[in-house]
Amino acid sequence: MRDSLPYLKNTDFPAITRNKLEILQVNLGYLCNLSCTHCHVNAGPKRTELMDKATVDEVLHFIDQHAIHTLDLTGGAPEMNPYFRYLVRAATHRGVTVIDRCNLVILLEEGYQDMAAFLAEQQVEIVASLPCYLKDNVDKQRGKGTFDASITALQVLNTLGYGQANSPLKLNLVFNPQGATLPPEQQALERDYKKHLYTHFGIVFNQLFALTNLPVQRFGSVLLSTGQFDRYLTLLKDNFYAPNLDKVMCKNTLSVDWEGFVYDCDFNQMLKLPLGNGSKMHIRQVSELMGKAINTLQHCYGCTAGQGSSCSGVIN
Repeated sequence: MRDSLPYLKNTDFPAITRNKLEILQVNLGYLCNLSCTHCHVNAGPKRTELMDKATVDEVLHFIDQHAIHTLDLTGGAPEMNPYFRYLVRAATHRGVTVIDRCNLVILLEEGYQDMAAFLAEQQVEIVASLPCYLKDNVDKQRGKGTFDASITALQVLNTLGYGQANSPLKLNLVFNPQGATLPPEQQALERDYKKHLYTHFGIVFNQLFALTNLPVQRFGSVLLSTGQFDRYLTLLKDNFYAPNLDKVMCKNTLSVDWEGFVYDCDFNQMLKLPLGNGSKMHIRQVSELMGKAINTLQHCYGCTAGQGSSCSGVIN
C-alpha cells in the first residue's frame, strides 16, 4: 500500500501538534451493506473485520480515563457491529454524546428496521451520508436504489423527531463531490439541499457537512486508475489555506481502528500511519497527547484546502 500511493513519498505538509483530546472516533469495522466509490475505508459487504467486545470495553475504559465528551462511531456501517447497541448504551449512560455515521440504507435492511427507533431512544446524533440531493448522482456514487432508500430512511427519522425544530434529535447530512473537485460553499449548498428535500419529499434536517474527498483507499485507487491522482493532489496543494491548520480535526480527536490501535485521524488509520509518527500503539497504551506531534503527509492537504474539511464539515 505505501509504495502504491505517490503522496507518501513527499512530506512537505506543515508540522502541527495536538490540543486537548475531546473526541474519540471509533471505527467498529469495515463490514458495510454498501460499496461507495468515494469510500476512503474500502468498506463493503464482504469485509469481515469487526471490533470485538473486549476491545469495545477497552474503548469504554479509555472514555472513563480521559473524560471524553464525544464518541464518534464509524465504519463500514457501524450499526452492523454486533456490539454497537451495547457500546451506545454504555456511552450514553456515561453522559457522553454519541454520533452515528450512518449510510441511511442500513436502517431499512433486514434485522435493522428497529435501529432508527433505538438511535432516537438513546438520543444519538446522526450524521448521514447523502452525497447529493439528486437521484442519478447518488445512485452513481453509492449504487442503484440507494437514493430512494435514503429518502425513505430520512422520512422515518423525521417521523421519530430527528431534524425537527426544537427537537433534541440531531440529523446532519454529508455531501461529497462526485469526482476530483473541491466541494462548493457549504452554506449555499445547505440551502439548496434543504429546499429540494423539503419541497420534493417533506424532509428536514439540521446541518449539511460538505466534505473534501481525500485521495486514500478506494477513492485514491479511482484517481490512480483514471490518471487524475497527481492533478487532484495539485488542486489540494494549490488551495492550501494556512489558518485551517489550527482547526483540523486531528487537533482534538483520536482515531481507533477495529482492533483497538490508535491513529491521529481516520485517514491515517486507513494508511496505517502510526500515531505521531511513532510506533504502532494500542488504545490501552495511550497516555497524555497534549502537545504531541501529529503524523502528516500529503493527503492532509485535503483537510486544509479552501474552506477546509473535517468530520463536521468545513472549518472556516
